[in-house]
Amino acid sequence: MSRPMDIVILGLSLASSWGNGHATTFRALIKGLAAEGHRVLFLEREVPWYAGSNRDLPDPDFCELVFYHSLDEVQERHGDRLRTADAVIVGSYVPEGAALIDRLAAMDLKRLCFYDIDTPVTMDLLDKGEEAHLARRQVPVFDLYFSFSGGKVLDRLSEVYGARAPRALYCSVDESRYTRADVPMRWDMGYLGTYSDDRQPGLEALMLEPARRLPHMKFVVAGAQYPDGIDWPDNVERIEHLPPREHAAFYSAQRFTLNITRVAMRRLGWSPSVRLFEAAAVGTPILSDRWEGLGELLPEGEAIVIADGTDAAVAALTGEDGTRPEALAARAHEIVLADHTGRARAAELAHMLQECPGRERRREREETTEWT
Repeated sequence: MSRPMDIVILGLSLASSWGNGHATTFRALIKGLAAEGHRVLFLEREVPWYAGSNRDLPDPDFCELVFYHSLDEVQERHGDRLRTADAVIVGSYVPEGAALIDRLAAMDLKRLCFYDIDTPVTMDLLDKGEEAHLARRQVPVFDLYFSFSGGKVLDRLSEVYGARAPRALYCSVDESRYTRADVPMRWDMGYLGTYSDDRQPGLEALMLEPARRLPHMKFVVAGAQYPDGIDWPDNVERIEHLPPREHAAFYSAQRFTLNITRVAMRRLGWSPSVRLFEAAAVGTPILSDRWEGLGELLPEGEAIVIADGTDAAVAALTGEDGTRPEALAARAHEIVLADHTGRARAAELAHMLQECPGRERRREREETTEWT
């Protein structure tokens, strides 16, 4: 265990998992940090779509959660804590993120870091000149740039965008919450995810078309923001929103769970979804689209089924490909509990922060270099 640290995180949301994957990621990570002995303050922008009944964790017991209404409030109420913290970490997609980062960069902070939970999407936005959440000029400002994606993404962050120290920090799972539930088997395959234009073709190919070909089987899609006009087969059940407390039972009621990756993340690879780790922790066999790096996390044919199209998905569901779902699930479960829990990820984060020299030491080193 590393020495205790004081960390401030300004993220999209911790309190609400509605329509975003950030909350469950932060929950597992911060709970792991608490278990490792670290102190965390999470600052969340108060917005109407993550309030009210959509707020499913208003008072976490593993960190301090404070809501703010403006950037001025962040500085006026929390300036002292930000300056004394061992690290300040800004998450991706924070409202007024670019303006917030400029203010933080002007403060005398020990370490200023960025945690990009959407790295390939962020790079696409920067290439288009869309900089509401993060400006391209700000990427080199961070002492550490933590990325949800690894592999060649890290090289691109450094070489193209000027990131000072890009590091992979994958999502993780709270294994205490994601355990096998004693529930009846209801579906042959399920999918959990908010609607996305670029994921919809994958959903069509790997679930909706298999559902049409296999009318005797049952399927389910849980997630918000799906538009009207989608041709849902009769054997595909829809659930509008599924709070995290129901995820484990949801996975436990499926023979297979489906993982679909956004185009930008699939193109660059090494971008595991938290749904992969959740399903594996529960012990549900996973069927996924293909992207570079997936087999390094969960070996193909050993811990996961990777399907390149409808035929492959149908073959897995019918057993025609010789898949042994129980063996796949057992191996994936073993890998995830060893390497991808919130506490394991928290230990990685703490180690990287403590290895980072910090802004004051870096300035001293740069000043010394100038005079030699």
